[in-house]
Amino acid sequence: MAACQLFVVLALFTTVFSSKYEENAKVVMYVNKVGPYFNPHETYHYYQLPVCRPDKIEHKSLTLGEVLDGDRMAVSMYNINFKQDVANKELCRVRFEEDDLQLLRDAIEDLYYFEFVIDDIPIRGFIGHLEEGGFLPHTHKVYLWAHLHFNIEYNGEHIIYANVSTKEKEPVSLDDVTAPLEVAFTYSVKWHNSGLKYEERSKRLRDNSFFPKTLEIHWLSIINSMVLVFLLIGFVVIILTRVLKSDFARYNVDDEESEELDQEDNGWKIIHTDVFRFPAYKNLFCAILGVGMQFLTLATGIIIMAMMGLFNVHRHGQINSAGVILYAFTSCISGYVATNMYRKMGGDNWVWNINLTSALFAAPFVFVWSLVNSVAWAYGTTQALPFGTIILLMCLWMFVGYPLTVIGGIFGKNWANGFDAPCRTKNISREIPSVPWYRSAFAHCLVGGFLPFSAISVELYYIFSTLWGREQYTLYGILFIVFGILLSVTACISVALTYFQLSAEDYRWWWRSIFSAGSTGVFVFLYALFYYYKRSNMSGLLQSLEFFGYTALTCYVFFLMLGTVSFFASLTFVRYIYVNLKMD
Repeated sequence: MAACQLFVVLALFTTVFSSKYEENAKVVMYVNKVGPYFNPHETYHYYQLPVCRPDKIEHKSLTLGEVLDGDRMAVSMYNINFKQDVANKELCRVRFEEDDLQLLRDAIEDLYYFEFVIDDIPIRGFIGHLEEGGFLPHTHKVYLWAHLHFNIEYNGEHIIYANVSTKEKEPVSLDDVTAPLEVAFTYSVKWHNSGLKYEERSKRLRDNSFFPKTLEIHWLSIINSMVLVFLLIGFVVIILTRVLKSDFARYNVDDEESEELDQEDNGWKIIHTDVFRFPAYKNLFCAILGVGMQFLTLATGIIIMAMMGLFNVHRHGQINSAGVILYAFTSCISGYVATNMYRKMGGDNWVWNINLTSALFAAPFVFVWSLVNSVAWAYGTTQALPFGTIILLMCLWMFVGYPLTVIGGIFGKNWANGFDAPCRTKNISREIPSVPWYRSAFAHCLVGGFLPFSAISVELYYIFSTLWGREQYTLYGILFIVFGILLSVTACISVALTYFQLSAEDYRWWWRSIFSAGSTGVFVFLYALFYYYKRSNMSGLLQSLEFFGYTALTCYVFFLMLGTVSFFASLTFVRYIYVNLKMD
């Protein structure tokens, strides 16, 4: 029942209802945004350009997903009626001054495109045409498209598809012209009967996009990752099992032989009185586990919802809004896990633990978002959230997210039992022997971070190309498989590294289990640097700040999520080997 209510809430933010039209009924076209083709997240309102605009601009009410996607729709001046063709109709005449001409030249040279929306169908085209050729002499010509031809497909009472072309008339040259320059903007509309049903129009939109086609299945990446998983699982299950069997046979001996073994003073049995000694900074440690478990649930839920087709792949804002809402509703998980583990470790200040858990991700996110949003406001882009949306998101966290964290924390505190360690812990800790460099914490983080990263490295390119480029990622089933591979590799390598650490008589496995796999976030950030400088065409302060700010947050989420998986895998392993160890 609760799940149904959650989907209803999500629908209020993301669903757009279908429209039916009668013969010659007015079809509203909205102008939306413009921006450079290679800087996807730098967008401006269409009416910020010197174009045809009404005396009074009428804005459309937007969903949360549309606002987060940078949409700022306003009613256009185009007069379009259902099934009624229009031939070469004048929209308006614009008188350009020198500043207007220079603004248009700069926009065309930066490959600015526009986006209109008709019946929730995005229509995209370029503002103008840049023609360059030759070396000596070099030619550089700038043209403005003053005529737009709209092709609209329909079936019965529904609009199926729409696009725009600009080559029906010659463009207006903006070279060697003096201000003021008057340009007449015109348009035409052609309606086409389509045999495609309305329910199938999403496929038509996907196959005929202004941006590159959707990504195909990359089997080589998946096979490579699965081979890595099988090798790691084989290593842990077969090799480590053989080693443990030998250890158990050596440690679970008679008392006399056991005394001789204690005198030899080696192996992971020797530290059984210290291995369950709780780590320092328990408050922060448990908060990391709580938030990591929340993001693990959140990521799984979003991928499953995407597989169920609950998102429009052409509207990334729908996933953004779903992520925001799910983050608020899953806050109870972080509160429960963090406080429950904190109480099991003997912590008393559980109220402070709840507050720390609630702020562990929210605080750095607000800092990064405030910085990016302030720069976006200074640039005047549509990526800057309106004041009303900011208040809505704050209320969502204050009245949903934080209270649910507190409620989860209260349940976690009340339902917490003892830690139930299989070994008693002595008051005085044992001295830890020195280890070679390849058994150091740095080496463990290097190995523990690189192997999970290598399992998703190829997939990262497609994800980055979708988030920061123009490709469209629709292979959510493949993404779910890769996500499972990532978690499996993380758990396996964590168990192996924990065994090596305990064998070196180092009982400080608690924090290291988090950092060893959590260091995957560092490798993801290094890949982000490579992608930005070698694979993307992004530039400018706004785009760079947004890319590195939100990428750093994503890497932080990787640290929290994989560190949590790593710890619980190590905890299960450590409990197993010491439960099966014969002790006095």
